[in-house]
Amino acid sequence: MTDQELQTLVEKISEQSFGKPFQHQAMFNARLKTTGGRYHLKDHHIDINPKMLTAFGEPTLEGIIKHELCHYHLHLAGYSGQHRTKEFQQLLKQVGGLRYAPRIPTQTKRKPKRYLIYRCEQCGQRFVRQRRGDTTKFVCSRCRGRLVLQQVQETQ
Repeated sequence: MTDQELQTLVEKISEQSFGKPFQHQAMFNARLKTTGGRYHLKDHHIDINPKMLTAFGEPTLEGIIKHELCHYHLHLAGYSGQHRTKEFQQLLKQVGGLRYAPRIPTQTKRKPKRYLIYRCEQCGQRFVRQRRGDTTKFVCSRCRGRLVLQQVQETQ
């Protein structure tokens, strides 16, 4: 689906579900990672996460569009478009929009955590850190002995 097709879909849903025209711009925004969509208060544009369409299909996309249109129409009518208000919740229920966007299955694996294990030369105390430390500046907190990098450990 292109941005132009999304624009016509949003205009159609706005007319059918809300009985009011959508007179601003709707577009896909691939930078959205965890949200289904975003309504901009300043310019009244709507951004939609394209992964919602590819991962879940058009019914979910329509639910997200209805959710963002609730923000849009309430804000233009002078009401607060926040999720916690009664007006928003009633309008969302009335038009059948989604309250929450479904979680997107992660395609990339998380980077494994790296732990650096330092050992004191004098007393043998071990220190586990995630960031590399300057061994010329840092010393053992127990005996003020010199620290030596013992090993680097990676975990999932």
